[in-house]
Amino acid sequence: MTPLARLIAAQIRLSGSMRLDDYMRLCLLHPQHGYYATRDPFGAQGDFTTAPEISQMFGEMIGLALAQAWLDQGSPAPFALAEIGPGRGTLMADILRAIRILPGMAEAAQVHLVEASAHLRQVQRERLGAVTHLDDAAQLPEMPLFLVANEFFDALPIRQFQRVAQGWAERMVTLDDTGALALGLGPAAPGPAAPEGQIRETCPEAAPVVAAIAARIARHGGMALVIDYGDWDGQGDTFQALRRHRPEPVLAHPGEADLTAHVDFRSLADLAAGAGLQVSRMVTQGEWLQRLGIAARAERLAAAGDAGAKAALHRLTAPGEMGHLFKALAFWQPGAPVPPGFEPLDK
Repeated sequence: MTPLARLIAAQIRLSGSMRLDDYMRLCLLHPQHGYYATRDPFGAQGDFTTAPEISQMFGEMIGLALAQAWLDQGSPAPFALAEIGPGRGTLMADILRAIRILPGMAEAAQVHLVEASAHLRQVQRERLGAVTHLDDAAQLPEMPLFLVANEFFDALPIRQFQRVAQGWAERMVTLDDTGALALGLGPAAPGPAAPEGQIRETCPEAAPVVAAIAARIARHGGMALVIDYGDWDGQGDTFQALRRHRPEPVLAHPGEADLTAHVDFRSLADLAAGAGLQVSRMVTQGEWLQRLGIAARAERLAAAGDAGAKAALHRLTAPGEMGHLFKALAFWQPGAPVPPGFEPLDK
């Protein structure tokens, strides 16, 4: 058992079975043994690689899309340029470099990063210099907001419910006969009809995050861009663990593996639309980046001597790579033009 697994087992012996969202929260954010609290998980030496770590082109395309949206909304100044779940700060660094081509935008931007990990906050300061760190989205300032969430919502804790003969039972973390962590089911409760064995996931923490972002945009203008892996109205068991770039059982190494679940983009769109914002159709990451001109950018980088530009383009956009697995969604101020690369949901 990992040190955190021993703590979790002791808590289960004391208080009974643990919900998956509580387990996931402890694994990722426990102050002494949590995954994000104790390490830099990114890149070849970590457990996974995100799009900003693959190529500068990813952040440049996002920066240019934000720049066009900022222009389309009258170039508000000052404004909050924000990212939730900013990792090493690589994406924000590339965004800031890209928007400098637009006179006045970088000077008007006030960078805010929503980051729970003290370790990653220090990494971000070393890369970006003076930025404002926030504990959660509810602390975002009351001003025009242009925000990016890349691989953020997949890391929010989830709950799972399984259809059984008597109704729906919540999946829980419990202990088996040997004292090891195991998955079990709580008491069944009535619910909608479904095939026995079907699993549904919910993400309770997504709603307040979207609500906080949408409230700023509705009052002051701006847009939010969400890029993550998942689907529209996704169902089934998508809870997964990744360690040293390989999948493993979700209970194998608590605190030492990344835990994620696929994002239900329809629920995010419904939340934003319910707050009065315009919402885009979901589009694959590959198609969105191609619409923004990433292929031409790769050609220019390759011509300038970047030997990895073409390979990075393939990895970011190809259907068999990140191009179809990851999706993009935008929501923005009512009445403003549609952000670059998107179509309105009601089209």
